[in-house]
Amino acid sequence: ILTYIPTLQLNASIISKLDCFQSLATIASENNYSKPEINESFVIDISEGRHPVIEKQLPADKPFIPNDIYLDSDNQQIIVITGPNMSGKSALLRQTAIIVLLAQMGSFVPAKRAKIGLVDKIFTRVGASDNISQGESTFMVEMIETATILNNLSARSLILLDEIGRGTSTYDGISIAWAIAEYIHEYAQGKPRTLFATHYHELNEMEKSFNRIKNFHVSVKEVNNRVLFLRKLVPGGTEHSFGIHVAEMAGMPKSVVHRSKDILKQLEQSNSSNDISKPISTIAPEREGYQLSIFQLDDPVLKQIRDQIKNLDINNLTPIEALNKLNEIKKITGL
Repeated sequence: ILTYIPTLQLNASIISKLDCFQSLATIASENNYSKPEINESFVIDISEGRHPVIEKQLPADKPFIPNDIYLDSDNQQIIVITGPNMSGKSALLRQTAIIVLLAQMGSFVPAKRAKIGLVDKIFTRVGASDNISQGESTFMVEMIETATILNNLSARSLILLDEIGRGTSTYDGISIAWAIAEYIHEYAQGKPRTLFATHYHELNEMEKSFNRIKNFHVSVKEVNNRVLFLRKLVPGGTEHSFGIHVAEMAGMPKSVVHRSKDILKQLEQSNSSNDISKPISTIAPEREGYQLSIFQLDDPVLKQIRDQIKNLDINNLTPIEALNKLNEIKKITGL
């Protein structure tokens, strides 16, 4: 067999390439990918781009919402993207990188149309992580990675930044994020195309001073005090993050949500945390998380429930007996 090793290795290499091409072709055919155009311009023009992984994980009744991205070196070098948590900002950054990468490796892409000006480096600062073994906090790791990006830029770089500066105080974070966007805009050796997702709505002001920075936001609709995520990227900035709504959706205790809304109103009115009133006397009794032991109350109904539970032999209880006992307890409560 030693004689045939070179032939076997050659065959294995050819088969692996055929397998790769076949896989790319199958995925493109089954998922309506399109053939991208690669050119030597500095334009990234993606029409109805999609995230290839997320769109496959969504339920059948929830289609993926495609988005357009246009970046160039003359008029729209940096897009500042604002919008609520869970609205799809990070997914938009990731799908842009994936589409560019797929296009330049020779694959069809998940988009209606894509024209990609050559990209030599894709830089990403997305997500949060720390490095405990090296004594590096989440913010430190974020700054190290961002510094690496800024120190290795090129005119053909694609930069994706997600919520830079969130790991420190508000004013420090805004200052750092603003300075980074300004550095990229004024970079002397080229105009690297950049998507900058942020919750710092103050960065929307940069559009007035820097002609290649444009504001966009991921749209939402507020109906009956509820937030509907439309997940569509539209021009213009926004001043609302709807963080409290997201916290409520996550199951935060209602007392925390209501208190958050009260504090937000006070902050918006006074613009200072020093003026927040602290109704300590009413907070504890009004919160639904305030626990009282059912074994220490004088309520006869609770005593009866306690006795029912106390007398149960849980280890020998069958599923049917458990359901019957639960039904008895329900009748006792009058529910």
